[in-house]
Amino acid sequence: MKRLPAVLPLFLALCLFGPRRARCEKPAVVRVGAIFTHDSVIGRVAKAAMEAAAADVNADRSILNGTELKLAKEDANCSVFMGTVEAFKVIGEEVVAIIGPQSSAIAHMIAEIADNLQVPLVSYSATDPSLSAQQFSYFVRTAQSDSYQMAAMADLIDNYGWKDVIAIYIDDEFGRNGIYALGDELDKKMMKISYRLPLPVQYDSRHITDTLNKSKIFGPRVYVVHANLDPAFRIFTIAQELQMMGSDYVWLATDWVSATLDSLSPKNHTYIEIMKGVVALRPHTPDSVRKSTFIARWRDMQMNGLTESGLNTYGLCAYDTVWAVAYAIDRYIKENGNFTFTFSDALYDEKTKEKRLGKLKVFDGGSLLLKKLLQLNFTGLTGQIYFSPDRNVPSGGYDVINIDQRGIHLVGFWSNKTGLSVVPPENIEGGHSSYTHEDQKLRNVTWPGGKTEKPRGWVVADSGNPLRIGVPNRFSFTEFVMENHSSHEFQGYCVDVFNEARNLVPYEVPYRFEAYGDGHSNPNYDSFIKTVANNVFDAAVGDIAIVTNRTKLVDFSQPFASSGLVIVAPMKDSKSSAWVFLQPFSAELWVVTAASFVIIAVVIWILEHRVNKHFRGSPKRQIATMFLFSFSTVFKKNQEDTVSPLGRMVMVVWLFLLLVITSSYTASLSSILTVRQLSSPITGIDSLIVSNWPIGYQVGSFAQSYLLESLYISPSRLIPLGSPEEYEKALRLGPSNGGVAAIVDEQPYVELFLSKHTQFGIIGQEFTSGGWGFAFQRGSPLAVDISTAILKLSESGKLQEIHEKWFCKMGCPSGRQDSKAEQLHLISFWGLYLLCGVISVTALLMFLIRMIYLFVQFKKQQMVTSTLRSASSNWQCSDTLFKFLDFVDEKEESTKKSMPQNENAQQQLPSSTCDDMS
Repeated sequence: MKRLPAVLPLFLALCLFGPRRARCEKPAVVRVGAIFTHDSVIGRVAKAAMEAAAADVNADRSILNGTELKLAKEDANCSVFMGTVEAFKVIGEEVVAIIGPQSSAIAHMIAEIADNLQVPLVSYSATDPSLSAQQFSYFVRTAQSDSYQMAAMADLIDNYGWKDVIAIYIDDEFGRNGIYALGDELDKKMMKISYRLPLPVQYDSRHITDTLNKSKIFGPRVYVVHANLDPAFRIFTIAQELQMMGSDYVWLATDWVSATLDSLSPKNHTYIEIMKGVVALRPHTPDSVRKSTFIARWRDMQMNGLTESGLNTYGLCAYDTVWAVAYAIDRYIKENGNFTFTFSDALYDEKTKEKRLGKLKVFDGGSLLLKKLLQLNFTGLTGQIYFSPDRNVPSGGYDVINIDQRGIHLVGFWSNKTGLSVVPPENIEGGHSSYTHEDQKLRNVTWPGGKTEKPRGWVVADSGNPLRIGVPNRFSFTEFVMENHSSHEFQGYCVDVFNEARNLVPYEVPYRFEAYGDGHSNPNYDSFIKTVANNVFDAAVGDIAIVTNRTKLVDFSQPFASSGLVIVAPMKDSKSSAWVFLQPFSAELWVVTAASFVIIAVVIWILEHRVNKHFRGSPKRQIATMFLFSFSTVFKKNQEDTVSPLGRMVMVVWLFLLLVITSSYTASLSSILTVRQLSSPITGIDSLIVSNWPIGYQVGSFAQSYLLESLYISPSRLIPLGSPEEYEKALRLGPSNGGVAAIVDEQPYVELFLSKHTQFGIIGQEFTSGGWGFAFQRGSPLAVDISTAILKLSESGKLQEIHEKWFCKMGCPSGRQDSKAEQLHLISFWGLYLLCGVISVTALLMFLIRMIYLFVQFKKQQMVTSTLRSASSNWQCSDTLFKFLDFVDEKEESTKKSMPQNENAQQQLPSSTCDDMS
């Protein structure tokens, strides 16, 4: 117990000055690596920006108080190898984080090293979308990923309606992955990159010239350039020398152009003349007091010779990156004190007891520092700095800039939430501005050549490489398309339509027709369409039906002719039938009409019997009068006139119904007597399917595939026919003599066939809808322009003139004859019959009510004037009914005369007596 006071000081000394104190004490200097290419556009700006940021951090007592932040700057010299060597060098100096590199290709390699040594790697300019936290757990990015930039570029292309673009890019991770991202974004909008033209990493003027010359033979004229920063803008310089900066071209560029332009000296205006009409993107940074102050400070740095470069967005990102690392280090030190490094077992050889790779150590606090980094949320020069789960800063959007002869102009903005707009993203997302659909546009753009009208962005071909247009070399129905063997020129209805449409296209279309088929049989049109899809032909002109399986391969123009499938069958003369007069009405209409005559006869007799002498007499005479009166209303004025008001009311409605019925009957019978009727028992496509008769179709037409695949008709029933002569022979022979029961073909062919063979006709209506159009390769803008031209031809009547030129020399063909379509049915007249029935029933009810009233009055008079007897006071119901019928059967005049006499008798008799007059 006496030795305790001597041990206690020793214990306290170990606690205060031992290993724990070494771990908890604050470091005097903390090193952060900075790997970038010093002599480059981004490198020169980043160097000055990071040095300024480090100076500001060390001067700010609120952060790293007492600890100096030192940057270990190393030159990657635009080389993956040198960047890797420099990475090992700075890690050997026990840096706690690495800022950079600026190149995406170098970042892929250094990120692997950083992961193994647990050193956070924070890049301000490696924008490759494939650099992800899933692959590199210690990689963090303060610049926007190119996935956002390519979405902005796709929206820009879509805004102007271009469908095909040519991509020129650097053939490394940065270029390839960026263009892949652009392709994905364009696919979402039904657009595409038609041609990808890579440039070597170390490209020169020869590579650029060869690439641009190669692109001249392509149709698209919209170029997207995704390249490294180049102060000489060699791509645009050579494009201008090759006369590719004219009004037919569109040049779009990613942010490498804006970064290069911003870093150039304001006195350097030579680039303006070279790049007139270029539209580019620039990462958007919101305006702020802090940003304005730093820009003014940068100008002072330029004046004092501290930097020669202008300030671009990557310089702002580099400045914010230093501050982000400093904030994370500050939080780490406050919680954990000093930094420690240890040798990894993977870097130490147990057998030789030697260390590998020099003095490389693993940063023990790397994961914790990375955590502090990802928890940051502060405002920097580029806006709000924080990291999403994928360890990228959320996109702040992009500026859309345009270069014209006066300089660089801001024409709009883009953000991933609102798309293109003339309103800055922070105003829209922050609620400071009412955002409307009209804001989703850009300001006027000056395009190459100085024009403000949107370029077409596509050319058909040059005179040296005209469009190859395939034309079917038909054997039959050559009126639609044919080759003149003497002049080797193509002519026909379809060719004339194409030529007229081409004349309305607002630009020259060099082309040449090439025959498809041997001319001895009709070609297969499905195979013909595949030649366009396989780039054998650029387009196809002819009688090409637009069907579903073909639209999956090519783009079609607007249809210029209807081409639904119809059925052709033999016809006969309807005037040879003795019962043709019955055909205008259906059976049910005949029955209802006959019943109506009988009903009207009865109704008129009831209403007229009491007041009209023509409807009285013997029962035989009354029945004859009743029916003769009703049926004679069809042919002439009746001998018997209606007298009662109710009878006249019924007759008005009945005569109106007869007027409509007789007029319709006359028109229908006239039509039937002047047309031919079908001699085939086939009434439509349904009856054709269920029958077992053979069916003819035209060789090469899509009718065969439709009958097989859509209607499931057995192939053994289908008979191929190659010409109108074969059509006529097969139909004349019929199914029992080796011919066909009917032919299924497209309407234009059938109408042409029927114009020369009048003994046949069309059954029913078209049972498919469709049309003929011209086929073009997928995405061809010429399809849209030709479609517009076809609509103009249709509206002006020129399309009909071309049709009449080829098919109406002997009168326009019209082969549709359908007897059943001429027959009238009850459904067409049920309203009139219903009206007539309602009026008749109403008249009968009114007549019955009046008769009952008069009969009651009549009986009262009898009761008053007769002698009251007990035996006579008991009336039987049957007696009353018979007496009522007798009353109704009497003349109206007799009833009126009897009632006043009874009244006089009542006055003469004593009140105590009453005679029974019944």
